[in-house]
Amino acid sequence: MSVPQSQSSRGLAADVIRSRFSAAMSAMYRQEVPAYGTLLEIVHTINQRTLSATPALKAQLQDNDNLSRLSEERHGAIRLGSATELCMMRRIFAVMGMHAVGYYDLSSAGIPVHSTAFRPTDNAALAKNPFRVFTSLLRLPLIADDALRAQATAIINQRQIFTPVAVQLTALAETQGGLNAAQATTFINEVLETFRWHADANVTSDTYNKLHAEHRLIADIVCFQGPHINHLTPRTLDIDAVQTAMPAHAITAKAVVEGPPPRRCPILLRQTSFHALSENIRFRDKQQGKHTARFGEVEQRGVALTRKGRALYDELLATTRQKITPAADGSNAAAYQTMLQETFSAFPDDWQLLLTQQLAYFFFSPTTAANTTAATAAANDTVARLIEKGLISYAPITYEDFLPVSAAGIFQSNLGNHVNEKNLHSASRQEFETALGQPVIDEFQLYETMQAESLAHCRQVLAGNSDKLSEK
Repeated sequence: MSVPQSQSSRGLAADVIRSRFSAAMSAMYRQEVPAYGTLLEIVHTINQRTLSATPALKAQLQDNDNLSRLSEERHGAIRLGSATELCMMRRIFAVMGMHAVGYYDLSSAGIPVHSTAFRPTDNAALAKNPFRVFTSLLRLPLIADDALRAQATAIINQRQIFTPVAVQLTALAETQGGLNAAQATTFINEVLETFRWHADANVTSDTYNKLHAEHRLIADIVCFQGPHINHLTPRTLDIDAVQTAMPAHAITAKAVVEGPPPRRCPILLRQTSFHALSENIRFRDKQQGKHTARFGEVEQRGVALTRKGRALYDELLATTRQKITPAADGSNAAAYQTMLQETFSAFPDDWQLLLTQQLAYFFFSPTTAANTTAATAAANDTVARLIEKGLISYAPITYEDFLPVSAAGIFQSNLGNHVNEKNLHSASRQEFETALGQPVIDEFQLYETMQAESLAHCRQVLAGNSDKLSEK
């Protein structure tokens, strides 16, 4: 297939390409995994019910431009096998305005990958479409058997997971600063081929079994021509209701919701999923087999925490898990949730306390009172004083990233308890960034900038009104 030419050279915005790609991905995945379509229906019903029951939440979402994009998929996930694949994926996502944010080491949970999230990085782009892809890279050195590691490396190096046209259009976008409408349509269709499910393995049944015995995730990454999207994730306003509703729709949910316990003021990220499908595959030696990898996930997002808040979250989660670790089979789910709730009683569950104790990030906005005479000397007041005077309001900044323990928990629910047995390796951010071809972005810095810019805007408004009023 040749790269499309167009009489119009007008570029299509990266936000538009990202929106169209995420919609195309969703349509493809619903067709490939019908249970995911059922999950979307469950989430939509529960979201509408929650909005009807809680007008204050609906108003908050409307004020922060979150309501219109509530039904959009928030993220997907993909697993890659080599530095070459990761670097090319970075270039492809850049065409969609998505950049590598954060570093996540999952090896401490017995999973031989490390990861980042490709996502929009500024508030305007997030408001247009928040789609992100959690992208993991296989750590081949963690395969203990030398011969098996060499074989896996050779298999990965022999494959090409991107179509030639996708590669050409990515290079073209880099050269000309984007793609026009015709080129973008072709680009989306070609990139989808990388994420599409292919039932034909690129190895024999014997090789698959050996890699599977080493680690099921290694077999998933190495043994197919493409990495295939392994899940998509809508956003819910009540994840516990979704967790309860899935079995009623003949969907088997994982035993425990990952992340913090239910709260009045949601923090960070809570996730659950249905168990991965067992799908028919064909090996190169004509043998038939089964492969388990793809599932549906749901997330409920809360406020982004500051470094101080995140340290407290990590401490409380570690304390909980030292006392009880959730089993993949759900045998201790109730006990774990009880312990989690008790431990997290130490984390303030009040918006004002989260703000004053600097545990979370907030957007600040000037109020209508900021345009009155009361604002004349307020531009340099403290945040607390500005709020007390009614000159600015505040709203939580949504957490747009991930939690390594939660990600590992989702993986483990589909891989079995055996992956908990040992710490495979220490984190290697430098190794990952070398493969990526650039440093990952610090997610805390992004939230700090969002908060600081919103406060600066408020001060500018107040100072401007002060000048205007003084001239009268």
